Amino acid sequence: MPWFKKTKKPKPLRSDRARSTVPEGLWVKCQGCREIIYSKELARSLKICPKCGYHFRIEIEERIRLLLDKGFAELCSDLRPIDPLSFKDTKPYKDRLKAYQKRLGVPDAAFVLEGTMQGIPVILAAMNYRFMGGSMGSVVGEKIARAAEIATDRGIPLVVVSASGGARMQEGILSLMQMAKISAALNRLRQAGLPYISILTDPTTGGVTASFAMLGDINLAEPGALIGFAGPRVIEQTLRESLPEGFQRSEFLLEKGFLDMVVPRPELKAMVVRCLRHFTVRSIA
Repeated sequence: MPWFKKTKKPKPLRSDRARSTVPEGLWVKCQGCREIIYSKELARSLKICPKCGYHFRIEIEERIRLLLDKGFAELCSDLRPIDPLSFKDTKPYKDRLKAYQKRLGVPDAAFVLEGTMQGIPVILAAMNYRFMGGSMGSVVGEKIARAAEIATDRGIPLVVVSASGGARMQEGILSLMQMAKISAALNRLRQAGLPYISILTDPTTGGVTASFAMLGDINLAEPGALIGFAGPRVIEQTLRESLPEGFQRSEFLLEKGFLDMVVPRPELKAMVVRCLRHFTVRSIA
């Protein structure tokens, strides 16, 4: 199947004399202003460029520590993906899963945790973009649906952090079914009068955007996050028109009414807590 194959361009040969002696990973080029940043300085600033404010992607473990207080516990950790279609592209799906699991030490692209945010009990579901692009297969969908159900049963708010390329093609219709399943679980959460805060990070696309990522009582996003269904290049080629500047970035979507707020990373936890306290006061009243 040639459409799955990537053609790699040969790298130019360099002599030993021309090789850099600078350790790899010491400096990082900002994708916003193109400036070179010292990697330790970038880590101290929560992966935000100190020159232009560009938000780099962060690891899921760092994301969880950023949002939850100490003392959280993981839920639904026993779920493991399978290969229901015996799918194969450039390699078998089951082998691809094993490779990601071995490299990252996690079973799939989502975590569900119970903890607190400044003392407020919450259920947090967070997606790991490093695991197959954060794609939503049956296990990811099941975990997020269970997160909504657990929040409903325990009478506490739900917070979901999305980072995904969309539904996982290797599971076909089973991955697409997760959109309806999660949406139904979120509807039961809403009927119980419990808040759901959706946080969209870079990137949030495909079936994730088309379902639970946009169903929050409040939808927040980080600055500059790519958010949409199809990618801008696909849309541009389909319409054969030039897209507006900043199309599908969080600031553009805020202007068009798709988002409620764009919140810088250092202020994100405080803003979520503020929203949760607002809902709590309203529910008591």
